[in-house]
Amino acid sequence: MEISVKLWNKALPTRRFRPLPPPQMPAAAPADALTLQFPPSMHWRAVGTLQGLCLHSQAAPGSQLVSEAMAMADQGLLGDRYANRLSPRQVLLAGIDAYRDLQLPPSTLRENLLIDGPTASLTSGSLLRIGPEVVLWITFQCEPCARLEQCQPGVVKALKGRRGTLARVLQGGMLRVGDAICQGPAPIPPLSDDWKGRIVDIVRRIPAGKRVGYGQLAELAGVAKGYCRAFPRVLSQWCPDTAERAQAGVVTHAQERWEGTELFDVHALLAAQAARHGMGVQTVAWAAQGFPEKTR
Repeated sequence: MEISVKLWNKALPTRRFRPLPPPQMPAAAPADALTLQFPPSMHWRAVGTLQGLCLHSQAAPGSQLVSEAMAMADQGLLGDRYANRLSPRQVLLAGIDAYRDLQLPPSTLRENLLIDGPTASLTSGSLLRIGPEVVLWITFQCEPCARLEQCQPGVVKALKGRRGTLARVLQGGMLRVGDAICQGPAPIPPLSDDWKGRIVDIVRRIPAGKRVGYGQLAELAGVAKGYCRAFPRVLSQWCPDTAERAQAGVVTHAQERWEGTELFDVHALLAAQAARHGMGVQTVAWAAQGFPEKTR
């Protein structure tokens, strides 16, 4: 089975890419180093248990099955190559139903967390508590990629959108196989599952006088570097007024360079909601401005 690589025929080749340069891995912080505040009225609904844990090392290929792993707030999983403070795809969750229905070998989907419930119900912007400490922010659904097809021919078509969902670590702590999983509400504005929507939303948020390189823009949006060649066309079509704030290559002048860290700063939002004992805040961090429906 061949995967189309035409720009406007569904997908460029996609993968959970390895950031360049690789992130510096700090020592694991104590579980209570960054404790989130939640509104007292927040309801956590039990949705299953953690069935498996995998780490993808910088040094070795393949997946390493482990019984426990340290989740670091705003970073990802300690020792995992996808840990990156500026990425919306720090953790990949896959559902055991996809493995069961398709009879897939273990770790075929290259997930970090294997859960015993469907991942399609984990909507963007919602919170997931795993065990007594860890809280994840669900970002968007993970698209099947060409690498999966190479390893397991026919799997991309068979999955029918069940590759899994991506997340960031909001509150750190230890993850253990068998941990209970609870889903909370969605207090954070959702991110688009369409990569073009995410690219446009980011560029619209770049402050005047600041710029971002295409490589950094790809990292912030959670897409592979191969997508950069499509950025000029997407940006000129959907946000021509701010398209010049993204450029090919790197931004050499430090005073013009935009890191994008505020895209992922949702802690102030959650604290404000807790203080008000409600969920009424309308905008924060990555403000989804409504991408035109024709591109979805």
